[in-house]
Amino acid sequence: MLQQTRAQTVIPYYHRFLKRFPDAKTLAEAREADVLACWSGLGYYSRARNLQRAACQIVAGGSFPADYDGIRALPGVGPYTAAAVASIAFESPHAVLDGNVMRVIARLRGDGADIGSAKTRARFQQIADDLLDRKHPGRFNQAIMELGATICLPRGPQCAECPVARFCEAQRTGRQHELPVKRGKPIVQRLRMRLAVVERDGAVLLRQRPAGASLMAGFWEFPALEDLPEWREEENLGSFRHTITNHHYTITVLTGRISRAPAGLQWRSRDVLEAIPLTTISRKALRLLASTSSQVKKQEMMS
Repeated sequence: MLQQTRAQTVIPYYHRFLKRFPDAKTLAEAREADVLACWSGLGYYSRARNLQRAACQIVAGGSFPADYDGIRALPGVGPYTAAAVASIAFESPHAVLDGNVMRVIARLRGDGADIGSAKTRARFQQIADDLLDRKHPGRFNQAIMELGATICLPRGPQCAECPVARFCEAQRTGRQHELPVKRGKPIVQRLRMRLAVVERDGAVLLRQRPAGASLMAGFWEFPALEDLPEWREEENLGSFRHTITNHHYTITVLTGRISRAPAGLQWRSRDVLEAIPLTTISRKALRLLASTSSQVKKQEMMS
């Protein structure tokens, strides 16, 4: 869950997920739709699928792997996650390399190479391996990650409080605000979408992304206006913003009616929406719908 996502965002999902799937066996035997529904809103849904695949592999193997190579072989586990788990849980001498650690290394060495480059990352991994305290790899890895997260900050590094400031080349030369260097940021794309909310007898009209879709396969979502050729608009509920990496969306939610549901769309009861994998954009649209309905009820009561 912490891959590509801040800890503060993850915490409530983590507790809810563990309550629903307390062990590898429970997760391995669960329906994929239930796993995705519990993950819904956290994004990067391939992580949820990989986590379930890893649970199946762990159950088949009889236990969680206790070495770096075994952990690395689990679906969805990369070098950073494998090094973190292997060192912290099993004291295996493998150095972690994440964004915080790369920032610390770039400043310690006064290195202005592009940290987005695979060549730089490989070189920084070697430096991290050389720095690693092999007697206490778990504590060392947690310490260097914490240093980057709390002291060696991207903006406003707390050099006066840094325990390794006397070894830091960037601090010595006054370049701590220039490093690390990351070039070639992706161009931000600003897009607009219009979602259609059609209700009938306590159900809403949704479409399901195909199983082979590259993004959020199997997830349900409100159709776009373009999906409803016989659309008759009733009300504009408002708009909200949603960001996926470098894509910035402005989503407008509209209610309306249609004479018949086009092929590929289905009526789903409002009662089951919390239990099915629903895209984050659609959940935000639901909240906007609920908020508007609540305001209308209040106005009716006041009148």
